[in-house]
Amino acid sequence: MTRIIFALAAIILAAAIAGAGWYYRPWSEYSPAKVRALDVPEEYPATFQMMDEILPASVVAAGAPTALPRAEGAFPDSFEFNGETVLLADYAARAQIIGLTVMRDGAVVDQAFYQGADEDTLFTSWSVAKSVVATLIAKALEDGLIASLDDPAQRYAPQFEGTAYGETSLRHLLMMSAGVDFTEVYSPGNPSDIRPLFFNAFILGRNIDAMVGEYERNRAPGQDLHYTSPNSHVLAAVARAVYGGRLVDVVSDQLWTPLGMSANATWLQNTVGEDGVAVGYCCLQARSEDYARFGEFYRTDGVWNGERLLPEGWSEDATTPRAPWQEPGATRYEGRGYGLHFWIPQDYDGEFYAAGVFGQYIWVDRRRGVVIAQNAGDPVWSDKLPEAYAFFRAVSEHVSPLADRRGEAAARVIAEDVADEEAEAETAGGGESGGGG
Repeated sequence: MTRIIFALAAIILAAAIAGAGWYYRPWSEYSPAKVRALDVPEEYPATFQMMDEILPASVVAAGAPTALPRAEGAFPDSFEFNGETVLLADYAARAQIIGLTVMRDGAVVDQAFYQGADEDTLFTSWSVAKSVVATLIAKALEDGLIASLDDPAQRYAPQFEGTAYGETSLRHLLMMSAGVDFTEVYSPGNPSDIRPLFFNAFILGRNIDAMVGEYERNRAPGQDLHYTSPNSHVLAAVARAVYGGRLVDVVSDQLWTPLGMSANATWLQNTVGEDGVAVGYCCLQARSEDYARFGEFYRTDGVWNGERLLPEGWSEDATTPRAPWQEPGATRYEGRGYGLHFWIPQDYDGEFYAAGVFGQYIWVDRRRGVVIAQNAGDPVWSDKLPEAYAFFRAVSEHVSPLADRRGEAAARVIAEDVADEEAEAETAGGGESGGGG
């Protein structure tokens, strides 16, 4: 009997040692223990500056970086919200902001960094990356690699053949209206499919394409806005397929290099090395300035350095509700509407934004010519959405008031008219003189 007890104890001890080894993995850069940092809200601001140190990642090469122009201007010291004056410093502290960049008319006006971050920090994007993936689909349309958004995903990504996602059109995936049974909730204690999907990809190293293909449809597509991350991953798989490469290489070749991004970025993937599959619904890490540059690319309707990279009108199409149930006030997401992988704010007036969980934003104000990139580590970011809108609008007004811009535009028109009249008069005068001679 004693031998049996000792044998059982030895087995239990060996299992415990093996389990501890698997959990802590002292031989590896990456371990489940490190991933637990993602469950410590007070550590988010630091964690979100080093995601590619916690989880496997590959480099998105920048090619030949080009500097953005700089212009005079600054963030306002305060803004109004709900009838009260809010100091920028107080908002930044409460919203756990770690990086801010504002651009006006293509030039960087101001930047601010907090909690140990600086201009070289690679901030995690979370679901802002979804908008980058959608842009790859637009680029493939422009390049003739995708015939129509009404094509099913399986036409381009055959690994989804016969699955609910494979049979869904690219348009409905972009609209977040695939009709697939998937629950995406981030608040602790609530049932959610997103956490096990993330865990299985990164901790168990499972192929995320195969996992996504297992979800089934529970209603027809194109009926409502149902925001689910696998939609974006399938679109990323389509982009990988049509361009014939890893997601990091496709992003580098089709966006990072043509836009002259200021530095290499990274993208998280399920395993280390060349065979890893990038998680297409999140997990880009980039500089604050480069997030703003991406927003500017949309403000200019996909034209960069005089070259059209996206279909004409794509920016408008992607950032405008395509159905009544996508309008702000008609969705299940309070204060927000949706386009094609971009959000639209309540009372929008030429405004749209890319967003990621815990306070990641790229806000674009077409009318004022302003782009604002924000990165944060705020566990209760969703409660601050109305205040975030007030902040973005106040910044836009501060750095580029419409009255001033209209005045500048009118002055330019008057100056151009005067110049035209003078040129006509000079031409007319020269003709008479020549004729008289």
